[in-house]
Amino acid sequence: MLKKLLLLSFVLLLALAVGLFVVWKKFDRYLDQPIAGLHEPVEIMVEPGSSVTRVIHQLADRDLLRQPRLLVYYLRATDQTGMQAGEYRIPAAISPRQLLARLARGEVKYYELTLLEGWTVRQSLDHMSQQPALEHELTDADMTDFLRILDREGRYPSAEGLFFPDTYRYVRGMSDKDLLTTAYGKMQQTLADEWPGRAEKLPLSSPYEALILASIVEKETAVDSEREQIAGVFTSRLVKGMRLQTDPTVIYAMGENYHGNIRRKDLQLDSPYNTYRVAGLPPTPIALPSRRSIEAVLHPLLNGKLYFVAKGDGSHYFSATLEEHNKAVQEYQVRNRAKNYRSAPGKASSKKADNDSS
Repeated sequence: MLKKLLLLSFVLLLALAVGLFVVWKKFDRYLDQPIAGLHEPVEIMVEPGSSVTRVIHQLADRDLLRQPRLLVYYLRATDQTGMQAGEYRIPAAISPRQLLARLARGEVKYYELTLLEGWTVRQSLDHMSQQPALEHELTDADMTDFLRILDREGRYPSAEGLFFPDTYRYVRGMSDKDLLTTAYGKMQQTLADEWPGRAEKLPLSSPYEALILASIVEKETAVDSEREQIAGVFTSRLVKGMRLQTDPTVIYAMGENYHGNIRRKDLQLDSPYNTYRVAGLPPTPIALPSRRSIEAVLHPLLNGKLYFVAKGDGSHYFSATLEEHNKAVQEYQVRNRAKNYRSAPGKASSKKADNDSS
């Protein structure tokens, strides 16, 4: 009798083992087969603090996974219960095993946002406010308090120009504060990298003054080959005590009163940014300068040129004397001014002062 019981127990255990093996093999095949019905990418959101059970049932409710209980047991048995929060883009033809591995590794969906060189802080905030995956916490009115957090030493009077123009990756749930903090750090690092290797005897006393001048160069041209030369003109003027007389600073001073044209009376605007009236640099940058513009003001081309005038094709004519400059103004601004005139390539064109020159 005992032998029969032992034999029966053995047969039952063997049958159970075979059954479990068959179930496991079937389940294992399921894990490596493309998810049925997933013919195009879908997006899912794993909320912070979600348990593995909750995530699996969430996916099962969307028909992305079957057998949720078995999956939970499988993940616990294989020590894969860590599910990282975030937004995920699930491609078509992915298998359950690949999907679970993606969640465990935290391969969240990334977005990209570009801050363009030449933008102001307001333009940057406006652009960020249009990104639906980015949390919006900042307005113009918040920038003073935000700057105090970034600039604990109180070195900067304004946030203008302090954010490095670049393309930044972010995930859903990040805020404009997070992104600008990164951009601020990158600009600080850029200045720290570039300032020590500057040319000798520049009329710039600090990296911040270099940033201010670089922002003006950025607004004057988008032609890489001209940046050092335009920086050289402004550097020479500063050395000689001449006013910079650059239209972008007037446009910045005009703010919302600028409608595409600078009139002669605008050149008399009472503002510390009006470099037609005020000597030296304006008090802050007027835009986000690129690394190329920062490099240009730290290594200007000093070839005796003191003036330049836009030729209408995006480039400029440079002169060493006022007489030569006035002739160039007549040539490019009066006699041969084309209908498709533009002062800088790749940037919004604007009608500048009557002689459109510096």
